[in-house]
Amino acid sequence: MTASGLYAAVAANSFRRYATYRAATAAGVFTNTVFGFVLAYTFEALWTTRPHLGGYDQSQALTFVWIGQAMIGAVALLGGGFQVELQERVRTGDVAIDLFRPADLQMWWLSSELGRSAFQLVGRGVAPMVVGSLAFELALPADPVTWVLFLVALVLAVVVSFALRFLVGLAAFWLLDGAGADMVSTVLSLFFSGMLLPLTTFPGAFGEIVRWLPWAAMLQVPADVLLERHSGAGAWGALAFEACWAVALLLLGRLAQSVATRRVVVQGG
Repeated sequence: MTASGLYAAVAANSFRRYATYRAATAAGVFTNTVFGFVLAYTFEALWTTRPHLGGYDQSQALTFVWIGQAMIGAVALLGGGFQVELQERVRTGDVAIDLFRPADLQMWWLSSELGRSAFQLVGRGVAPMVVGSLAFELALPADPVTWVLFLVALVLAVVVSFALRFLVGLAAFWLLDGAGADMVSTVLSLFFSGMLLPLTTFPGAFGEIVRWLPWAAMLQVPADVLLERHSGAGAWGALAFEACWAVALLLLGRLAQSVATRRVVVQGG
């Protein structure tokens, strides 16, 4: 089997693996939908008081909410995912087995994450968006090209999210317990991705800075692509922003992996 075939098989197996968790998927859909209504009504009140806050009208702001709920599982905006398993394999020493596989450690986990994300988007992301579009007047685009650009932005968001969490997972090579790193990663993602509020609502220099951080590529940028706030060259610039962060973080992860695997330490026995 070729390397590309191997990684495709890993992704497909990951998709099938998560497809077996039907109860968890249904619970995720319910939770995302309920949380979407809470945020939507909060945004509705906020944008009634402050029309065009952050450059969005109320319909766009509500659309932003439901885009976030559709992406929350696929992009792991609230953390979780493969890095917990990776941390456990480092702690127990099972990562040594992974290193003997005829596959690159980073590419193996990236392939697995792409399979997981694909299922989460289909199984957990579509339903909340449909419910939101029925309950509220959303500003969804009619141009199919915009949807294609959004899907590209979404894939890049998944890669950026993976690359950040891969670094968190590798921290287990140096930390006895990865729970603290996971918690910090989740808080940063929640706050700086735009999950709580669009980053365009952040004031002054602080707002300018957070919009250049990698977490912005996980939700803010894909949402703005779908809302057609980036058009023409602007849309390609938004995708380039995500791609640059994806490449930079993957390279950083590869460097960290190289350093970590030179000194594999079995923690706890």
